[in-house]
Amino acid sequence: MSTHLPEHIRARVDAVLDSVDADLRARYPGAGEQVQPVHTAYVAADRASTATPAEWGVEALTLLDAHTATLTDLDTTGALPAVRRRLAEQPIQDLRIDFEDGYGFRADDVEDAAATAAGEALASWAGKTSAPTSFGVRIKGLAGGERRRSLRTLELVLEGAGGVLPGFVFTVPKIRAAEQVSALVDLCAGLERGYALPDHTLRFELQIESPQAIIAPDGTAPIARMIRLADKRCSALHFGTYDYTAACGIAATDQALDHPAADHAKTVMQVAAAQTGVWICDGSTQIVPGADTEAALRTHHRLVARALRRGYYQGWDMHPGHLITRWLATYDFFRAATDVAVPRLRAYLDRRGEGIVDEPATAEALAATVLRAVRCGAVTEEELPARAPELTLAVLDGLVHRTATSRGR
Repeated sequence: MSTHLPEHIRARVDAVLDSVDADLRARYPGAGEQVQPVHTAYVAADRASTATPAEWGVEALTLLDAHTATLTDLDTTGALPAVRRRLAEQPIQDLRIDFEDGYGFRADDVEDAAATAAGEALASWAGKTSAPTSFGVRIKGLAGGERRRSLRTLELVLEGAGGVLPGFVFTVPKIRAAEQVSALVDLCAGLERGYALPDHTLRFELQIESPQAIIAPDGTAPIARMIRLADKRCSALHFGTYDYTAACGIAATDQALDHPAADHAKTVMQVAAAQTGVWICDGSTQIVPGADTEAALRTHHRLVARALRRGYYQGWDMHPGHLITRWLATYDFFRAATDVAVPRLRAYLDRRGEGIVDEPATAEALAATVLRAVRCGAVTEEELPARAPELTLAVLDGLVHRTATSRGR
Protein backbone atom coordinates (compact mmCIF):
# COMPACT_ATOMS: atom_id res chain seq x y z
CA MET A 1 0.00 0.00 0.00
CA SER A 2 1.40 3.34 -1.01
CA THR A 3 1.67 6.10 1.60
CA HIS A 4 2.73 9.73 1.78
CA LEU A 5 3.67 9.40 5.45
CA PRO A 6 7.46 9.70 5.88
CA GLU A 7 8.96 6.60 7.48
CA HIS A 8 10.65 8.52 10.30
CA ILE A 9 7.27 10.05 11.27
CA ARG A 10 5.65 6.60 11.27
CA ALA A 11 8.46 5.28 13.46
CA ARG A 12 8.06 8.19 15.86
CA VAL A 13 4.27 7.65 16.08
CA ASP A 14 4.74 3.91 16.63
CA ALA A 15 7.30 4.51 19.37
CA VAL A 16 5.01 6.90 21.25
CA LEU A 17 1.90 4.75 20.90
CA ASP A 18 3.68 1.48 21.66
CA SER A 19 4.87 3.06 24.89
CA VAL A 20 1.32 4.19 25.69
CA ASP A 21 0.00 0.68 24.97
CA ALA A 22 2.57 -0.89 27.27
CA ASP A 23 1.80 1.57 30.06
CA LEU A 24 -1.95 0.99 29.79
CA ARG A 25 -1.47 -2.79 29.84
CA ALA A 26 0.63 -2.51 32.98
CA ARG A 27 -1.72 -0.15 34.79
CA TYR A 28 -5.00 -1.76 33.70
CA PRO A 29 -4.46 -5.51 33.41
CA GLY A 30 -8.13 -6.37 33.94
CA ALA A 31 -10.03 -8.15 36.67
CA GLY A 32 -7.44 -10.90 37.18
CA GLU A 33 -7.96 -14.54 38.09
CA GLN A 34 -8.73 -14.19 41.80
CA VAL A 35 -12.35 -14.78 42.82
CA GLN A 36 -13.83 -11.83 44.69
CA PRO A 37 -15.70 -12.79 47.87
CA VAL A 38 -19.26 -11.58 48.21
CA HIS A 39 -18.65 -10.13 51.66
CA THR A 40 -16.22 -9.51 54.49
CA ALA A 41 -17.40 -10.30 58.00
CA TYR A 42 -15.86 -8.15 60.74
CA VAL A 43 -15.46 -9.52 64.27
CA ALA A 44 -13.81 -7.58 67.09
CA ALA A 45 -10.61 -9.22 68.32
CA ASP A 46 -11.94 -9.71 71.85
CA ARG A 47 -14.91 -11.69 70.45
CA ALA A 48 -13.12 -13.69 67.75
CA SER A 49 -12.03 -17.29 68.18
CA THR A 50 -11.42 -20.42 66.17
CA ALA A 51 -15.14 -21.19 66.53
CA THR A 52 -16.38 -17.84 65.16
CA PRO A 53 -17.31 -18.95 61.60
CA ALA A 54 -19.25 -21.96 62.89
CA GLU A 55 -20.95 -19.89 65.61
CA TRP A 56 -22.03 -17.25 63.09
CA GLY A 57 -23.42 -19.98 60.85
CA VAL A 58 -25.47 -21.52 63.67
CA GLU A 59 -26.86 -18.14 64.74
CA ALA A 60 -27.70 -17.25 61.14
CA LEU A 61 -29.56 -20.53 60.63
CA THR A 62 -31.51 -19.98 63.84
CA LEU A 63 -32.57 -16.53 62.64
CA LEU A 64 -33.44 -17.88 59.20
CA ASP A 65 -35.71 -20.55 60.67
CA ALA A 66 -37.38 -18.00 62.96
CA HIS A 67 -38.08 -15.55 60.11
CA THR A 68 -38.74 -17.82 57.14
CA ALA A 69 -41.92 -15.98 56.16
CA THR A 70 -40.14 -12.62 55.87
CA LEU A 71 -37.22 -14.12 53.97
CA THR A 72 -39.52 -16.03 51.62
CA ASP A 73 -41.23 -12.74 50.86
CA LEU A 74 -37.86 -11.20 49.99
CA ASP A 75 -36.76 -14.17 47.88
CA THR A 76 -37.46 -13.51 44.19
CA THR A 77 -35.87 -16.60 42.59
CA GLY A 78 -36.44 -19.42 45.06
CA ALA A 79 -32.88 -19.17 46.37
CA LEU A 80 -33.65 -19.59 50.07
CA PRO A 81 -32.92 -23.37 50.19
CA ALA A 82 -29.53 -22.71 48.58
CA VAL A 83 -28.88 -19.95 51.12
CA ARG A 84 -29.65 -22.38 53.92
CA ARG A 85 -27.14 -24.87 52.53
CA ARG A 86 -24.53 -22.12 52.27
CA LEU A 87 -25.05 -21.10 55.89
CA ALA A 88 -24.71 -24.74 56.98
CA GLU A 89 -21.61 -25.47 54.90
CA GLN A 90 -19.58 -22.25 54.63
CA PRO A 91 -21.40 -19.26 56.12
CA ILE A 92 -18.47 -16.80 55.98
CA GLN A 93 -16.43 -16.43 52.82
CA ASP A 94 -14.05 -13.70 53.99
CA LEU A 95 -13.34 -12.57 57.58
CA ARG A 96 -11.34 -9.84 59.33
CA ILE A 97 -10.47 -9.91 62.99
CA ASP A 98 -10.76 -6.27 63.96
CA PHE A 99 -8.23 -4.40 66.09
CA GLU A 100 -9.50 -0.95 65.18
CA ASP A 101 -12.87 0.67 65.96
CA GLY A 102 -14.56 -2.61 66.83
CA TYR A 103 -11.84 -3.35 69.38
CA GLY A 104 -10.67 0.04 70.63
CA PHE A 105 -7.57 0.81 72.68
CA ARG A 106 -6.42 -1.68 75.30
CA ALA A 107 -3.31 -2.12 77.40
CA ASP A 108 -0.38 -3.32 75.32
CA ASP A 109 -0.19 -6.70 77.02
CA VAL A 110 -3.92 -7.25 76.37
CA GLU A 111 -3.67 -6.44 72.66
CA ASP A 112 -0.45 -8.46 72.39
CA ALA A 113 -2.27 -11.53 73.66
CA ALA A 114 -5.27 -10.86 71.41
CA ALA A 115 -3.03 -10.48 68.35
CA THR A 116 -1.29 -13.78 69.01
CA ALA A 117 -4.64 -15.49 69.56
CA ALA A 118 -5.94 -13.97 66.31
CA GLY A 119 -3.03 -15.42 64.38
CA GLU A 120 -3.68 -18.83 65.91
CA ALA A 121 -7.36 -18.59 64.95
CA LEU A 122 -6.46 -17.72 61.35
CA ALA A 123 -4.11 -20.70 61.20
CA SER A 124 -6.90 -22.98 62.45
CA TRP A 125 -9.09 -21.99 59.49
CA ALA A 126 -6.50 -22.52 56.77
CA GLY A 127 -7.52 -25.23 54.34
CA LYS A 128 -10.85 -26.09 55.99
CA THR A 129 -13.77 -26.15 53.55
CA SER A 130 -16.22 -24.88 56.17
CA ALA A 131 -13.97 -21.96 57.16
CA PRO A 132 -13.45 -18.66 55.31
CA THR A 133 -11.41 -19.03 52.13
CA SER A 134 -9.74 -15.67 52.79
CA PHE A 135 -9.12 -13.91 56.07
CA GLY A 136 -6.94 -11.46 57.92
CA VAL A 137 -7.01 -8.57 60.35
CA ARG A 138 -7.81 -4.90 60.40
CA ILE A 139 -5.03 -3.12 62.23
CA LYS A 140 -5.21 0.35 63.70
CA GLY A 141 -4.29 3.30 61.50
CA LEU A 142 -0.96 4.78 60.45
CA ALA A 143 -1.23 8.09 62.32
CA GLY A 144 1.57 8.81 64.76
CA GLY A 145 -0.39 8.05 67.89
CA GLU A 146 -1.23 4.46 66.91
CA ARG A 147 1.35 3.50 64.29
CA ARG A 148 3.67 1.50 66.56
CA ARG A 149 0.72 -0.37 68.04
CA SER A 150 -0.55 -1.21 64.54
CA LEU A 151 2.77 -2.61 63.36
CA ARG A 152 3.31 -4.62 66.56
CA THR A 153 -0.16 -6.15 66.25
CA LEU A 154 0.47 -7.12 62.63
CA GLU A 155 3.75 -8.81 63.53
CA LEU A 156 2.24 -10.71 66.44
CA VAL A 157 -0.62 -11.91 64.22
CA LEU A 158 1.90 -13.24 61.70
CA GLU A 159 3.88 -14.95 64.43
CA GLY A 160 0.74 -16.46 65.94
CA ALA A 161 -0.29 -17.76 62.52
CA GLY A 162 3.14 -19.21 61.85
CA GLY A 163 3.75 -16.95 58.85
CA VAL A 164 1.69 -15.56 55.99
CA LEU A 165 -1.11 -18.01 55.29
CA PRO A 166 -2.71 -18.45 51.85
CA GLY A 167 -5.57 -15.98 51.60
CA PHE A 168 -4.18 -13.64 54.27
CA VAL A 169 -4.62 -9.89 53.87
CA PHE A 170 -4.53 -7.00 56.30
CA THR A 171 -6.82 -3.98 56.15
CA VAL A 172 -5.47 -0.49 56.84
CA PRO A 173 -8.07 2.05 58.01
CA LYS A 174 -8.27 5.82 57.68
CA ILE A 175 -6.05 6.20 54.62
CA ARG A 176 -5.86 9.91 53.79
CA ALA A 177 -2.83 10.41 51.53
CA ALA A 178 -1.12 8.50 48.74
CA GLU A 179 2.24 8.72 50.54
CA GLN A 180 0.85 6.44 53.25
CA VAL A 181 0.59 3.71 50.62
CA SER A 182 4.27 4.07 49.77
CA ALA A 183 5.05 3.55 53.46
CA LEU A 184 2.87 0.42 53.47
CA VAL A 185 4.81 -1.00 50.53
CA ASP A 186 8.07 -0.39 52.39
CA LEU A 187 6.57 -2.04 55.49
CA CYS A 188 5.57 -5.15 53.55
CA ALA A 189 8.96 -5.40 51.86
CA GLY A 190 10.69 -5.02 55.23
CA LEU A 191 8.58 -7.73 56.86
CA GLU A 192 9.21 -10.04 53.92
CA ARG A 193 12.94 -9.59 54.29
CA GLY A 194 12.77 -9.93 58.07
CA TYR A 195 10.78 -13.17 57.91
CA ALA A 196 12.59 -14.48 54.80
CA LEU A 197 9.36 -14.46 52.77
CA PRO A 198 9.10 -14.36 48.99
CA ASP A 199 8.63 -10.95 47.42
CA HIS A 200 5.00 -9.71 47.29
CA THR A 201 3.79 -12.30 49.80
CA LEU A 202 2.06 -9.63 51.87
CA ARG A 203 -1.02 -7.88 50.49
CA PHE A 204 -3.22 -5.20 51.98
CA GLU A 205 -6.55 -3.45 51.60
CA LEU A 206 -7.03 0.30 51.86
CA GLN A 207 -10.02 1.53 53.79
CA ILE A 208 -11.36 4.71 52.24
CA GLU A 209 -13.18 6.66 54.96
CA SER A 210 -11.83 10.18 54.61
CA PRO A 211 -12.85 12.97 52.19
CA GLN A 212 -9.11 13.64 51.65
CA ALA A 213 -8.83 10.20 50.05
CA ILE A 214 -11.46 11.20 47.48
CA ILE A 215 -10.28 14.74 46.74
CA ALA A 216 -6.73 15.74 47.68
CA PRO A 217 -5.72 19.28 48.73
CA ASP A 218 -4.63 20.03 45.15
CA GLY A 219 -8.01 18.97 43.77
CA THR A 220 -6.86 15.65 42.32
CA ALA A 221 -8.42 12.25 43.05
CA PRO A 222 -5.64 10.42 44.92
CA ILE A 223 -7.04 6.87 44.83
CA ALA A 224 -5.66 6.17 41.36
CA ARG A 225 -2.23 7.26 42.59
CA MET A 226 -2.64 5.08 45.68
CA ILE A 227 -3.27 2.04 43.48
CA ARG A 228 -0.20 2.84 41.38
CA LEU A 229 2.02 3.34 44.43
CA ALA A 230 0.80 0.07 45.97
CA ASP A 231 3.12 -1.91 43.68
CA LYS A 232 0.38 -4.51 42.99
CA ARG A 233 0.03 -5.30 46.70
CA CYS A 234 -3.40 -3.66 47.12
CA SER A 235 -6.16 -6.22 46.68
CA ALA A 236 -9.19 -4.07 47.50
CA LEU A 237 -10.59 -0.70 48.49
CA HIS A 238 -13.05 -0.87 51.40
CA PHE A 239 -15.49 1.94 52.11
CA GLY A 240 -15.92 3.22 55.68
CA THR A 241 -19.52 4.38 55.88
CA TYR A 242 -19.67 6.21 59.16
CA ASP A 243 -16.22 7.80 59.39
CA TYR A 244 -16.65 9.12 55.85
CA THR A 245 -20.13 10.56 56.21
CA ALA A 246 -19.28 12.01 59.63
CA ALA A 247 -16.18 13.68 58.18
CA CYS A 248 -18.40 15.20 55.48
CA GLY A 249 -20.57 16.77 58.16
CA ILE A 250 -23.57 14.47 57.65
CA ALA A 251 -25.79 14.35 60.75
CA ALA A 252 -25.61 11.05 62.62
CA THR A 253 -29.28 10.36 61.91
CA ASP A 254 -28.60 10.45 58.16
CA GLN A 255 -25.30 8.57 57.99
CA ALA A 256 -25.96 5.52 55.84
CA LEU A 257 -24.64 3.40 52.98
CA ASP A 258 -27.13 4.94 50.58
CA HIS A 259 -26.49 8.59 51.44
CA PRO A 260 -25.53 10.62 48.31
CA ALA A 261 -22.16 11.49 49.88
CA ALA A 262 -21.39 7.78 50.27
CA ASP A 263 -22.54 7.09 46.70
CA HIS A 264 -20.19 9.76 45.38
CA ALA A 265 -17.19 8.36 47.25
CA LYS A 266 -17.86 4.81 46.11
CA THR A 267 -18.29 5.92 42.51
CA VAL A 268 -14.87 7.60 42.63
CA MET A 269 -13.40 4.41 44.12
CA GLN A 270 -15.07 2.34 41.41
CA VAL A 271 -13.76 4.46 38.55
CA ALA A 272 -10.24 4.67 39.98
CA ALA A 273 -10.05 0.90 40.44
CA ALA A 274 -11.71 -0.08 37.14
CA GLN A 275 -9.68 -2.64 35.15
CA THR A 276 -6.81 -2.56 37.68
CA GLY A 277 -7.67 -5.86 39.38
CA VAL A 278 -8.37 -4.03 42.66
CA TRP A 279 -11.77 -4.89 44.13
CA ILE A 280 -14.32 -2.46 45.56
CA CYS A 281 -15.98 -3.40 48.84
CA ASP A 282 -19.08 -1.61 50.11
CA GLY A 283 -19.18 -0.54 53.74
CA SER A 284 -21.33 -1.56 56.68
CA THR A 285 -24.69 -0.73 58.14
CA GLN A 286 -25.20 -0.35 61.88
CA ILE A 287 -28.73 -1.76 61.58
CA VAL A 288 -28.55 -5.34 62.84
CA PRO A 289 -31.15 -7.90 63.94
CA GLY A 290 -32.29 -7.21 67.48
CA ALA A 291 -35.33 -5.34 68.73
CA ASP A 292 -36.94 -5.42 65.26
CA THR A 293 -35.28 -8.29 63.44
CA GLU A 294 -37.71 -8.27 60.51
CA ALA A 295 -37.01 -4.60 59.76
CA ALA A 296 -33.26 -5.18 60.06
CA LEU A 297 -33.39 -8.11 57.64
CA ARG A 298 -35.40 -6.11 55.10
CA THR A 299 -33.10 -3.09 55.41
CA HIS A 300 -29.92 -5.09 54.94
CA HIS A 301 -31.40 -7.02 52.02
CA ARG A 302 -32.38 -3.75 50.34
CA LEU A 303 -28.91 -2.25 50.83
CA VAL A 304 -27.14 -5.34 49.48
CA ALA A 305 -29.42 -5.51 46.44
CA ARG A 306 -28.87 -1.80 45.83
CA ALA A 307 -25.10 -2.21 46.00
CA LEU A 308 -25.15 -5.14 43.58
CA ARG A 309 -27.08 -3.09 41.02
CA ARG A 310 -24.36 -0.44 41.27
CA GLY A 311 -21.57 -2.95 40.69
CA TYR A 312 -20.36 -3.30 44.31
CA TYR A 313 -20.19 -7.07 44.55
CA GLN A 314 -18.69 -7.25 48.03
CA GLY A 315 -19.70 -5.59 51.29
CA TRP A 316 -19.21 -5.66 55.03
CA ASP A 317 -21.26 -7.88 57.33
CA MET A 318 -21.27 -7.05 61.04
CA HIS A 319 -23.74 -9.58 62.47
CA PRO A 320 -24.63 -13.25 61.81
CA GLY A 321 -28.05 -12.10 60.61
CA HIS A 322 -26.39 -10.14 57.83
CA LEU A 323 -25.15 -13.42 56.36
CA ILE A 324 -28.71 -14.49 55.57
CA THR A 325 -29.69 -11.42 53.61
CA ARG A 326 -26.21 -11.08 52.06
CA TRP A 327 -26.40 -14.52 50.50
CA LEU A 328 -30.11 -14.22 49.66
CA ALA A 329 -29.78 -10.87 47.88
CA THR A 330 -26.61 -12.04 46.11
CA TYR A 331 -28.07 -15.32 44.92
CA ASP A 332 -31.30 -13.66 43.75
CA PHE A 333 -29.36 -10.94 41.92
CA PHE A 334 -27.06 -13.30 40.03
CA ARG A 335 -29.78 -15.84 39.26
CA ALA A 336 -31.91 -13.11 37.71
CA ALA A 337 -28.89 -11.66 35.89
CA THR A 338 -27.99 -15.10 34.52
CA ASP A 339 -31.52 -15.56 33.21
CA VAL A 340 -30.97 -12.43 31.14
CA ALA A 341 -27.34 -13.08 30.22
CA VAL A 342 -27.56 -16.68 28.97
CA PRO A 343 -29.90 -16.10 25.99
CA ARG A 344 -28.00 -12.96 25.01
CA LEU A 345 -24.69 -14.82 25.08
CA ARG A 346 -26.13 -17.67 23.02
CA ALA A 347 -27.38 -15.13 20.48
CA TYR A 348 -23.97 -13.45 20.43
CA LEU A 349 -22.19 -16.74 19.71
CA ASP A 350 -24.76 -17.82 17.10
CA ARG A 351 -24.61 -14.55 15.16
CA ARG A 352 -20.89 -13.97 15.34
CA GLY A 353 -20.31 -15.52 11.94
CA GLU A 354 -23.30 -13.85 10.26
CA GLY A 355 -22.28 -10.21 10.48
CA ILE A 356 -24.87 -9.42 13.18
CA VAL A 357 -22.95 -9.06 16.42
CA ASP A 358 -23.32 -7.32 19.73
CA GLU A 359 -20.53 -5.20 21.12
CA PRO A 360 -17.66 -7.37 22.41
CA ALA A 361 -17.69 -5.31 25.60
CA THR A 362 -21.32 -6.37 26.12
CA ALA A 363 -20.38 -10.01 25.67
CA GLU A 364 -17.56 -9.57 28.18
CA ALA A 365 -19.91 -8.07 30.76
CA LEU A 366 -22.52 -10.77 30.23
CA ALA A 367 -19.93 -13.54 30.50
CA ALA A 368 -18.37 -11.96 33.58
CA THR A 369 -21.78 -11.85 35.25
CA VAL A 370 -22.43 -15.53 34.61
CA LEU A 371 -18.96 -16.43 35.90
CA ARG A 372 -19.64 -14.47 39.08
CA ALA A 373 -22.95 -16.30 39.45
CA VAL A 374 -21.21 -19.67 39.27
CA ARG A 375 -18.27 -18.71 41.46
CA CYS A 376 -20.44 -17.35 44.27
CA GLY A 377 -22.75 -20.38 44.17
CA ALA A 378 -25.89 -18.69 42.88
CA VAL A 379 -25.80 -20.99 39.83
CA THR A 380 -24.09 -24.37 39.97
CA GLU A 381 -21.65 -25.65 37.37
CA GLU A 382 -24.15 -28.43 36.63
CA GLU A 383 -27.07 -26.06 36.02
CA LEU A 384 -25.33 -23.97 33.40
CA PRO A 385 -24.67 -26.70 30.78
CA ALA A 386 -28.27 -27.87 31.14
CA ARG A 387 -29.45 -24.43 30.07
CA ALA A 388 -26.76 -23.69 27.49
CA PRO A 389 -24.36 -26.55 26.68
CA GLU A 390 -22.10 -24.28 24.64
CA LEU A 391 -21.55 -21.89 27.56
CA THR A 392 -18.85 -23.80 29.35
CA LEU A 393 -16.70 -22.05 31.93
CA ALA A 394 -13.86 -22.11 29.40
CA VAL A 395 -16.01 -20.37 26.79
CA LEU A 396 -17.15 -17.75 29.30
CA ASP A 397 -13.61 -17.15 30.45
CA GLY A 398 -12.49 -16.87 26.84
CA LEU A 399 -15.13 -14.25 26.10
CA VAL A 400 -13.97 -12.19 29.07
CA HIS A 401 -10.30 -12.37 28.19
CA ARG A 402 -10.67 -12.12 24.41
CA THR A 403 -12.71 -8.94 24.59
CA ALA A 404 -10.38 -7.54 27.23
CA THR A 405 -7.41 -8.19 24.95
CA SER A 406 -9.19 -6.59 22.00
CA ARG A 407 -9.45 -3.35 23.99
CA GLY A 408 -5.70 -3.34 24.54
CA ARG A 409 -5.70 -4.17 28.22
